[in-house]
Amino acid sequence: MSSDDVLSLDPVVVGVVLAMALVTVLTKVGGLWLLSHIEVSERIESGLSVLPGAIVIAILGPELASGGPAEWSAGAVVVLVMWRTGNILLALCAGVGSVVLFRGIF
Repeated sequence: MSSDDVLSLDPVVVGVVLAMALVTVLTKVGGLWLLSHIEVSERIESGLSVLPGAIVIAILGPELASGGPAEWSAGAVVVLVMWRTGNILLALCAGVGSVVLFRGIF
């Protein structure tokens, strides 16, 4: 394989990546635009405030459910860090680090 092959970009792949980036930006901008034009009730605001955690659970829940001792132990670390600090980003970072560590141990 020559160095030209390694550095070449498939135009279809570039187009797909750019299209996905555009859709992501439009979704975020559209959501912000919509929320700026409607009155947000306390109930909607409460729902929006827990949405990031719900998305994380929806993505990671199946992995945890089908996981083994390493995943369950890392899940316990996440719960402990979240309970002690209240910081979801710190808890997720601790979970990622601990699942890597526990997979090496178990």
